[in-house]
Amino acid sequence: MKVNEEEAETVRTLYDLYERLRTVRAVRDEAERLELRSRRRETSNGTVTGGNLFSRGHVYHILTNPLYAGRIRHRDEVHEGQHPALIDPDRWDRIQQKLQECAARQRGRVAAKRRSPLCGKLFDETGDRLTPSHAKTSNGTRHRYYISHRMAARSGEKHPGAWRLPAEELETRIAGLVGATLSRPGFVASLLASGAADVIAQASAAISNLTAEASVQDLLAFVELIDIAPGILTLGLSAGLIAEQLAIEPNVIDADRLASSHPFQRRKRGVETKIVLAGAPAGRDDTLIRNIARAHVWFESIKAGQTFEQIAGSAGTSKRRIQDMIGLAFLAPDIVRDVLDGKQPVGFTSDWSKSHELPSDWSDQRALLATL
Repeated sequence: MKVNEEEAETVRTLYDLYERLRTVRAVRDEAERLELRSRRRETSNGTVTGGNLFSRGHVYHILTNPLYAGRIRHRDEVHEGQHPALIDPDRWDRIQQKLQECAARQRGRVAAKRRSPLCGKLFDETGDRLTPSHAKTSNGTRHRYYISHRMAARSGEKHPGAWRLPAEELETRIAGLVGATLSRPGFVASLLASGAADVIAQASAAISNLTAEASVQDLLAFVELIDIAPGILTLGLSAGLIAEQLAIEPNVIDADRLASSHPFQRRKRGVETKIVLAGAPAGRDDTLIRNIARAHVWFESIKAGQTFEQIAGSAGTSKRRIQDMIGLAFLAPDIVRDVLDGKQPVGFTSDWSKSHELPSDWSDQRALLATL
């Protein structure tokens, strides 16, 4: 193996930065300030890859790659290699220990990991990690969330920029992104730009078979890091797991291709924030579905001769709420079907319905909701 001294110096610098700064994010930020860039490759057909600023996922991959310590990884085992080490093996081992110590709190208990598969992988724009949390309703229903850690660490203070994301919904959306990324035409070829055609074909078939039957949990296992900032979500996939699934060495993967950015809109719903990815439907809104069902029940009571006051008394709610929501009983059947399928417009929510009057004509309803 021939060492490219310019690239080797970049790798050594990243290791030096980690020993000084102690966090992967800080290394990424300093590497960006120094304008360090990943290896630039040009294929025989003129396609150029790499040459980019380092993402956090790429920095982590370099810091944990035994190749730089003169070793090779095969599946779950690391063996001594026959190539020179860029990083002293003892030093590399010490750095792995530090990385593991920093991740220990994020890994937490085994049960917690199983319940919150994105634990330790989510960070907001301030560098604060998003940690699992939960809340119980008055009837004992437990709802999981991912919240900016400062909200839990300093619960008595206000945190205007903090995040509170519904866990199950977020996990489903991230799993969808992972599946779409892995199965995107040409994705495997871009990872293995220097690979032979038969290797790429075999790897593409392996990924296709994997994503066809993968569960949400299976897909989330491919996530290495997620950065969330207002309007943009950056997803980093694990080179190690992809290499394992494809039965190849991680160092042949173009790590720049493992990071992707996805714009989204933020929708507030009570105290939590809902992420709506560009081009994706709003998703199933159980609150809206329940309110539509209640509106139908209330309308049947009105037809039976009850007043708003009587209905409010028996339903344990306010007259104003019934007046705000009763219009949902007159939705066009196709709109109701879209809500049940989670395909309603992003802005069509229970909160919107409280302050907007729906037209009675179904065509007018469709035209109005299409603007949301």
